[in-house]
Amino acid sequence: MGCGAVVGGRSLDGIDVSKEAIIQGQVTRSGDPVGNAYVRLLDSGGEFTAEVPTDDAGQFRFFAGEGTWTLRTLAPKADTTDRQVVAQVGSVAEVAVAI
Repeated sequence: MGCGAVVGGRSLDGIDVSKEAIIQGQVTRSGDPVGNAYVRLLDSGGEFTAEVPTDDAGQFRFFAGEGTWTLRTLAPKADTTDRQVVAQVGSVAEVAVAI
């Protein structure tokens, strides 16, 4: 089962998307992927829920509950970037974060 980049984002091989609410995307700077940035998942009240580092391709993924979430991206030499996203079971929310 691969996790390599595919058109539209990370591979979903082995994941039953119909049973998951997935938030994933890529962090870029001037069009180039940013590895080792951190993406935090904050709930609708702004409370910290989870954090993952981006991989070498700038990609990240969360399995979240349904609802509205905030992605907070932290990377060296960049301002903190917040993006709102809605997660729904049975779909993949793709988020592009330019820092």
